[in-house]
Amino acid sequence: METVPKRLTLLDIFDKIDRNMATNLGQYASIGHGYLAFPKLEGEILPRMNFRGKEMLVWSLNNYLGLANHPEIRKADAEAAAEFGMAYPMGSRMLTGNSDQHEHFEAEAAAFMQKEDAYLLNYGYQGCMSIIHTLTDRKDVIVYDQLSHACIMDGMSMSLAKRFVFAHNDMEQLEDRLQKAKRIVEQTGGGILIITEGVFGMKGDMGNLAGIAALKEKYGARLFVDDAHGFGTMGATGIGTGEHYGVQDKIDVLFNTFAKSMAGFGAFVAGDKKVINYLKYNMRSQIYAKALCMPMVVGAIKRLEMLRTMPELRTKLWTIVNTLQQGLRERGFDIGPTESPVTPVYLKGSPIEAIGVVADLRENYRIFASGVVYPVVERDVIMLRLIPTASHSEEDVRYTLDAFEQIRAKIEAGAYRNPQYAALML
Repeated sequence: METVPKRLTLLDIFDKIDRNMATNLGQYASIGHGYLAFPKLEGEILPRMNFRGKEMLVWSLNNYLGLANHPEIRKADAEAAAEFGMAYPMGSRMLTGNSDQHEHFEAEAAAFMQKEDAYLLNYGYQGCMSIIHTLTDRKDVIVYDQLSHACIMDGMSMSLAKRFVFAHNDMEQLEDRLQKAKRIVEQTGGGILIITEGVFGMKGDMGNLAGIAALKEKYGARLFVDDAHGFGTMGATGIGTGEHYGVQDKIDVLFNTFAKSMAGFGAFVAGDKKVINYLKYNMRSQIYAKALCMPMVVGAIKRLEMLRTMPELRTKLWTIVNTLQQGLRERGFDIGPTESPVTPVYLKGSPIEAIGVVADLRENYRIFASGVVYPVVERDVIMLRLIPTASHSEEDVRYTLDAFEQIRAKIEAGAYRNPQYAALML
């Protein structure tokens, strides 16, 4: 007797919205929209900005070198906008959107990154995705760090390559995955791409690039590094995490965004000339999308010049970083294994208590800090993520340290279990 396949009820694709919104970040939309999520910071991009009509000491902007509001940057951006407008150049780089300025930035970036060539990208997130998609096919294997950024995860989802994950910075497990990958590509005729980050943006620790580079050589793989948080902050000259570890020449494909140290939008990828040329003629996100607008290109040239020639900006950044992180450790706060400006502060508490902590900091202490809870961190952990910049002062640090001590005392006393603190958001 034949079995009749069971017919499933037709689902309207929108029917799952309510179910999906009840999980992950969506569950906070009804209580925190405009406050915990999608807040509006207003005014000049400085350590003090306005939130809901109140001045806040802001620790949530990736403006590492303080370039966002630097007078020279504002001048360069304004003059470029006046000369070119926001529309020029029209079209993709391949068709009608190329310019001398685009190519000038690429030459400067390649020289600074100690690579043969570079390619200017219109956006960072989609650029990173598209690089992974372009470089790999069904014969290849990707081996990636467990804590890789969402743009890397999305890039891999676009790729037909098989993939293996290794536990964060676990070199023994990475080698195991590379052994498996090698057996596969020996059958398929493909290659191996290792993907990691220079600085991991949540915990602030660095990818073990020295260890990964050694294994890359051993197994004949190629190495892709997303150094969004390392570019401009790490290394003797600000080249990034590869320079910090002395393995810049071992990184085959190096991706950097303008959204952090460069205080703008856009990105670039650097590597061997033949690799970059291949990407120029095959990256769908660039071939079928408008080129980066001229004010941002001209502004990026100026930003790179200042990053390269004004080491005092990086020195000031690290003065603030070291003062903040040392002060937190001396006062008994857990900031994890961070080795970069990214400064997570781990506290014990529930998501409801986290809401109270964030609201209390903003309303009563006038400190704007981002709060992170499960599933980004472990259950019953509240992470306050601080981003020190060259624009902050040591007085800003001292005030914040004192406030955090008071916040911790309230957590230990159970104060944030009281809904009065969450009510401050209303």
